[in-house]
Amino acid sequence: MEDTWMSNSGWVWLPEWNEKDNAHTKLVYFRKSFEVKSKADKAIIKVSADSRYRLYVNGVSVSFGPCKGDGYVWYYDEIDIATYIKEGENVLAAVVLRYPTNNAEGNQSIWRTDIPGFYLKGTVELLDGNEIVFDTDPSWKARKCTDVLFLSEGQMSYLWIREQASGNVELSGWNYSGYCDDGWMNVVPYANYRVNKSVSPGALFKRPIPELYENKRRFLEALNFRDTRIKKEAWDNWLEGNETITIPPHSHEIVEISAGEMMTGFLQLQVAQGKGSKIEILSSECYAYPPENSDNVFNPPIKGDRLDYKNGKLFGNTDSYCPGGDGTFKKTEYYEPFWFRTFRFIALDIVTTHEPLTLISFDYRETGYPLEVKTKVETSDPEIQSIWDISLRTLKRCMHETYEDCPFFEQLQYIMDTRSQILFTYAISGDDRLARKSIDEIHRSLRPDGLINACYPSYGPNVIPGFSLFYILMIYDHMMYFGDKLFIKKYVPTIDSILSFFDSHLTEEALVDKIGGPLGSKYWSFVDWTKEWNETLGSPKATLKGPITVESLLYAYTLKASAKIVDYIGRYEIAQEYRERAEKVIQAVNIYCMGDNGLYQDGPGVDEYSQHSQVWAVLSGAIVGKAARELMIRTLEDKTLAQYSVAMAYYLFRAIEKTGLYEYTKQLWQPWRDMLSNNLTTCVEDPVSQRSDCHAWGSIALFELPAVTLGVRPVKPGFAAVSVKPNSGYFDWAKGNVITPRGMICVDWKKCNGEITVNMKVPDGVEIVD
Repeated sequence: MEDTWMSNSGWVWLPEWNEKDNAHTKLVYFRKSFEVKSKADKAIIKVSADSRYRLYVNGVSVSFGPCKGDGYVWYYDEIDIATYIKEGENVLAAVVLRYPTNNAEGNQSIWRTDIPGFYLKGTVELLDGNEIVFDTDPSWKARKCTDVLFLSEGQMSYLWIREQASGNVELSGWNYSGYCDDGWMNVVPYANYRVNKSVSPGALFKRPIPELYENKRRFLEALNFRDTRIKKEAWDNWLEGNETITIPPHSHEIVEISAGEMMTGFLQLQVAQGKGSKIEILSSECYAYPPENSDNVFNPPIKGDRLDYKNGKLFGNTDSYCPGGDGTFKKTEYYEPFWFRTFRFIALDIVTTHEPLTLISFDYRETGYPLEVKTKVETSDPEIQSIWDISLRTLKRCMHETYEDCPFFEQLQYIMDTRSQILFTYAISGDDRLARKSIDEIHRSLRPDGLINACYPSYGPNVIPGFSLFYILMIYDHMMYFGDKLFIKKYVPTIDSILSFFDSHLTEEALVDKIGGPLGSKYWSFVDWTKEWNETLGSPKATLKGPITVESLLYAYTLKASAKIVDYIGRYEIAQEYRERAEKVIQAVNIYCMGDNGLYQDGPGVDEYSQHSQVWAVLSGAIVGKAARELMIRTLEDKTLAQYSVAMAYYLFRAIEKTGLYEYTKQLWQPWRDMLSNNLTTCVEDPVSQRSDCHAWGSIALFELPAVTLGVRPVKPGFAAVSVKPNSGYFDWAKGNVITPRGMICVDWKKCNGEITVNMKVPDGVEIVD
């Protein structure tokens, strides 16, 4: 027992690591040389790190990870590196990014523990029958990186990925065989007693989702020139990889480059010579105009035509690199920021001093979750196809190891955003692997008060009470699409905890009490980014006076969905309890939150109104039938109401569908038509501040077209029964193929004289319900 307790845990680190090192973001290099006399037959390794790593075999990148985890689950990657091993000398090498435990100085979506470390276990099985074990042990060598400083992106920074880097001649070729590492330190293993197996990083689990893809891409063109003596043709040839560019000594060049679309990718720069030079690399979403108040963090640049480089400028985050000067045409100097960048445009600002700088190449490796799109839809409105295209690109750019609110600013998995993104994923791919991971990890953020974190994994707290309810809807959606009872049962206690929180925070009238407020309150009662709610930062202004109606209606709506979940797993008494609780809340809303004008107030007795309160009244069943339809017509036509934005558009569409008003979508697609007019290639976060140009809660076309226009929806859990009821809206015809867990369903319909003729093809054994 004692030997096991004292034995090597597999985790190693530097022998020289102090409190100063632990207080800031650092890179550490690891390497191990080994020699083989024959090629490898199989070489399976498991690798992980706190906080992140990139692994190389003989200079070739073979893995990037580990997958994002938290304080209870830490992931490892398992890969076969046999094809990268050669006869003779080989080297395994890794660069590890270590974030500090100080919450304010590190990427909020990446967990870290008290134990900085690198972990690798593996065996090479050679064709000659021999084996080589290269687990991390004292034979590995390591070195701190002193040439890269990680910086905040500014106020409201959640990433901490910006770099201020310099080339180091001593590290040239460090991840290749033949490199002399005599000056490096031998690593020190952690004993088992230092690495608790019940929590992270000792609690190791195999990566539950596929590895992110990395595909080499080139930039489209050099678009704009701020200060350059080099012609556009030369810049374009360089970007295409057809020639190099040499910048003379004592020169200054500023060129702006287009990727052609919003992208997430690892930037790659190769240069020669240029000692004393400085290259600044600005990553930007778009061209924009200076904000009216640059000191206000919630006042981002003013955006219009995203291609207006004549009147606008690029705003974004800047990395800088100072070449070491040892690069040649045969052996170039290479710089790649550790984390991927989000960009549509890149600005290169290059200054040389006493030595010329040759730019060999500049490209990137596109990265993201390997989403396989199987659903295809066409309609009579050709512009809808363009909306579908930008929606699909947005979803892809917001899927990596988690779903993300926006890849440029936060990369955090917010629950309300993620619920929509998961539905979009189901509708176009039938893939639930990332969804399962999301549901499981968000469940692990359960707080003692019964709520869950609004975004997770997140190294810091962030509570939006309503988002806990959207989490339950996430589980409901999975039930309807996949019907996995064992999976659902695991999260029923979390469902009950969330609902118990709301049940314990009801007023005497049975309304949800004031539990939150504007950003900065104990809890943030965010509903939507609406210009009428600017002063309360996305919360109804009624929150300044007391409870808000939307939280009561959302609670009632979720209670009904929860009842269906527990009904499905056989807990019928609890289901009945949930239904009764929902009806009490709805009755209270109808008594205390109805204005004299026949509209639902934003707060009980508060003479303020929004589209949101009306929509949730319809969705929750507080108002039904003809009255609900008339209410929605008023909601759509009354411009004095606080208006919906992109964030809540999915629910607005559900309410007009429920009340038989889907033809109104012709006008409701206008924000997306405006995006196209402004030359966006992804969906904007909201049409108010337009902070982010890539926010996947706006990708609702990916659901609307297959699930509503073609009408393919699950009626029973696990798609055991399917409804195929096309809703024509304003379209004259539509056709397409919709992927489901039961196979592909093909639908083709046409409208003639107000009547719809539908042809469909469904897989054998699929029950169609009218």
